[in-house]
Amino acid sequence: MSEFSREEFHVNGEELIAKIKELIHKGNIRRIIIKDREGKTMIEFPLTYGVVGAVLAPTLAAVGAVAALIGEATIVVEKKG
Repeated sequence: MSEFSREEFHVNGEELIAKIKELIHKGNIRRIIIKDREGKTMIEFPLTYGVVGAVLAPTLAAVGAVAALIGEATIVVEKKG
């Protein structure tokens, strides 16, 4: 049975997409959850190994829309291992 760990990052809305791209580039991520400053989940998406480029573009567009709506965000990253 695999173990998963969680990390949280607090960012401004305009930093949101850049931080998510950075996290995806590092790899080993199973799921990303974006929450507003009150802790309400705004968007959640799983990542499958090897998902990049055009497949990820619609998700990043949705993240951009969320970033425009919130001033501060918490990114919760669920990692494998």
